[in-house]
Amino acid sequence: MTRNHLRRALGCLSLTCAALFLIPGLSTTLAAEESEHAHHASPPALVQAVREATTQFIDVNNATASGYGPFLGCVSGPDHGAMGIHYVNGGLVGDGEIDASHPEALIYEPRHGELRLVGVEFIVDAATWLKNHPAPPVLEGQTFLLVTSPNRYNLPPFFELHVWAWRDNPQGSFVDWNNKVSCDGQ
Repeated sequence: MTRNHLRRALGCLSLTCAALFLIPGLSTTLAAEESEHAHHASPPALVQAVREATTQFIDVNNATASGYGPFLGCVSGPDHGAMGIHYVNGGLVGDGEIDASHPEALIYEPRHGELRLVGVEFIVDAATWLKNHPAPPVLEGQTFLLVTSPNRYNLPPFFELHVWAWRDNPQGSFVDWNNKVSCDGQ
């Protein structure tokens, strides 16, 4: 490389660096895009396990054929985001077990007249779990949340864990509400 080529390259590099600092929001946008790509590159082990276990349920007809059914309609957040429509397998909810390859609920988002699989929810009755275990369930390092009663679902206390395996959640893969999910398409 000649000195002129090197000088031009360094000049372009300097302009690029200056643009990052002088154009408002550009460095933040680039950092967010880099973070988004890094998130996609290596999902947490539990997210990957859920994807592998639920691929056949992308088609909601396969979910219903496997004993899952809609429960409570589309669940929207109290102030932002949503969960979607839960298709629950009552037999799995009642077994008192937690297994990454058999989620108790599949979560679908209604969009353009179709249901799209966006995640799952692991659910276990709190009383049943606590009879045999001294602490809340933990799956692949993720501790379940306790939902006390009374609750908006009119259910007895239960432990739950959401896994957004099929739709990114800007707040995290295991947070209840997802700002990228909506009930508007219902």
